Amino acid sequence: MDAKLKDLLVDKRSAISKGWFIAIMETYPTDTSGFMQKQQDQFANPVGHTIRQGVEGLLDALLEEKDFNEGMPFLDDIIKVRAVQDFTPSKAMSFIFLLKNVVHVELGKEIRQNQITDLLFSFESRIDDLALFAFNIYVKCREQIYELKSEELKRMTHLLLKKSNLAYEIPAQELELKTKDNN
Repeated sequence: MDAKLKDLLVDKRSAISKGWFIAIMETYPTDTSGFMQKQQDQFANPVGHTIRQGVEGLLDALLEEKDFNEGMPFLDDIIKVRAVQDFTPSKAMSFIFLLKNVVHVELGKEIRQNQITDLLFSFESRIDDLALFAFNIYVKCREQIYELKSEELKRMTHLLLKKSNLAYEIPAQELELKTKDNN
């Protein structure tokens, strides 16, 4: 990243972080959003706390140009939260792209004055790469959720069949004998 752009982003880091958090909160229903923005206690508001910490960590990682495979626990945390919520995949992942708008709002004047649109393009490309990386994490989280639901459904079905005497368990000794007889 160009030093000039990085300096501008670092100078506006706090405003960008706050703006990004607010933009993410706006993806939630109004009553939920208001609560998550106002409640600072991590125990009373774990989702808001996770997103707030995640935004700051992700912004730092982007500014430091860290490799996405290295230490992106903040991204994992936000993705896990959004994967279990009632969002479509595109809506769940949209929070990453919101950063572009926030940067344009916060650096609008500087972008025009310093003519750094081309430099900003490289930073935005990095945000796009982050979104692609995050989507892979999101898919893995959703797969885990579906596996858990499937296992729970199997367990519940077996339990219901057993309760209604439509299924029974074969004792381990009997199962061993049947296996030996077939060989």
